[in-house]
Amino acid sequence: MSRLSIITQNRAQATVEELYKDLERRIVASPPGLCPVDMAASFLKLCHAQTCGKCVPCRIGLGQLEKLIDDVLDGRATMETIGLIEKTARSVYLTADCAIGYEAAGMVLKALRGYRDDFVEHVERGRCTSEISQPVPCVALCPAGVDIPGYVALVAEGRYADAVRLIRKDNPMPVVCGLICEHPCEARCRRNMIDSSINIRGLKRYAAEHAGEVPVPKAAPATGKRVGIIGGGPSGLSAAYYLALMGHDVTIYEQRRQLGGMLRYGIPSYRLPREALDGEIASMLSAGGIHVKQNVSVGEDPSFSELRSRYDALYIAIGAHNDKKIGIEGEDAEGVISAVEMLRGIGDGETPDFTGKNVVVIGGGNVAMDVARSSVRLHAKKVTIAYRRRRVDMVAQVEEVNGAAEEGCEILDLAAPFAVEKDEGGRVKALRLKRQIIGPVSRGRPAPRNAAQEDLVVPCDVIVVAIGQGIETRSFEKYGIPVKRGAIEALNWSGIKDVPGVFAGGDCVFGPATAIRAIAAGKVAAANIDNYLGYHHVIGTDVAIPEPGTYDRAACGRVNLRNRSAADRVRDFSQIEQGMTDEEARQESRRCLRCDHFGYGVFKGGRTRKW
Repeated sequence: MSRLSIITQNRAQATVEELYKDLERRIVASPPGLCPVDMAASFLKLCHAQTCGKCVPCRIGLGQLEKLIDDVLDGRATMETIGLIEKTARSVYLTADCAIGYEAAGMVLKALRGYRDDFVEHVERGRCTSEISQPVPCVALCPAGVDIPGYVALVAEGRYADAVRLIRKDNPMPVVCGLICEHPCEARCRRNMIDSSINIRGLKRYAAEHAGEVPVPKAAPATGKRVGIIGGGPSGLSAAYYLALMGHDVTIYEQRRQLGGMLRYGIPSYRLPREALDGEIASMLSAGGIHVKQNVSVGEDPSFSELRSRYDALYIAIGAHNDKKIGIEGEDAEGVISAVEMLRGIGDGETPDFTGKNVVVIGGGNVAMDVARSSVRLHAKKVTIAYRRRRVDMVAQVEEVNGAAEEGCEILDLAAPFAVEKDEGGRVKALRLKRQIIGPVSRGRPAPRNAAQEDLVVPCDVIVVAIGQGIETRSFEKYGIPVKRGAIEALNWSGIKDVPGVFAGGDCVFGPATAIRAIAAGKVAAANIDNYLGYHHVIGTDVAIPEPGTYDRAACGRVNLRNRSAADRVRDFSQIEQGMTDEEARQESRRCLRCDHFGYGVFKGGRTRKW
């Protein structure tokens, strides 16, 4: 008889592993709006099932927590029960032997901190405060509330112009978003329960590229009301578009030479071709009733008070275009530039020449990747990205980080800049960095600290600082516009408290974010400005949505978009991402489960046809 044998999974354990994967997919696909107390109970039961039962806190304590939370859900609890849940969870957290136990209790404590009001609501009124106003997960997670199942179904039927019309009801920039949207809608796609989310952005791009010229809807009769918009980025342009469709006379004041905001001055053309952006803007302006004044700095000429007297309403959408200093020795050296400065110059056609130069980019966000990859295309000899955390902690999209690495950028993680070395002429000579070690989690991310290693010295000719953007608020503060933590303070409907007729939205309110969030802010502002002016115009569409088919919904791989080869794309600023083929678009669009029609969607109507 053998002493040892090769360990292999039995059938039961193999099945359990598959169930774990199924559970993971189901959790990923959990839509917003679920009862958080019920979710806490479910997670706790799962954790309890994983315990060995050796220690009393796990064996007894987690069981008691389960019973107490079930009492909350079943209407048997009192306010004292909530206190007992907290006391029990804290006791288990402090005394359990292993992470299985104390992390399960920690989850309950986190739930009580995060949504205590929901526990109270269950106890006092026997109901949940959470509700699903939009039962379709992808639509609920789209900041602009675009009818995603609708246009995906239209793509499946080859009705691309109708798909664009449907998108424009809520998002006037289908071309732009088809190219650069960060697609939060895909995060909770129910298709994740079967295999993986639908490539929603890719299908939007396909529809926009195959629709041909799609005229914008006819504007409502002129109202005689005048609206001034300060800022010609995605938020300002979106607000202008919808207000023009409502019949209002709109004037956009733009500080730069051209419209587009960060779409033009923050996103390189290899991601967003300028002809695509220009075409989108021209389409929006074709709504009529939109006037544009460029190279105008509001606050100087004209003043903010002049605009208030000139217009019936104002919308501030100035974005976040100021650079941020890193605050290290030698930062004033010649050759240290900001990412904002660099991308702004490229946007206006003033491209720097990095031929033969060593470039270091400081930062780990999408902007840092953009300037690093642009530097490669500007013929830099070597491009290094210095980041104080780990590569996995970078806030940039994974595909952007991978793209930079494929194009030859060196990613130097766990390296914190602390000084710039200059030559005798005051020019950049090198960047000094302190090696870091990753440490305890702070605010959801592991925080680095100085490691017991020698400093790094990276020789370079150019340093690009890409650590975030600020908001220029001084021109508005002096006229009574409230500012909090460097951003304009506006209500969730874009109005500004105690300043009637003035609205604000986009990056200047919630800080540097995504294009789709800025577009959504413009939509919200347009609706509420229209109400303020005494109207209630409706934005809708007459596009008929196809009935759901009986397609084969067996597991099927997701169609991902491909890029041009790295060796080829680094030679120019031409678009790097390739769209779907006809065959791919048909297959991908037919993977949609049509949550607007099936499941909870059928009870709630499935879609918002107008706003």
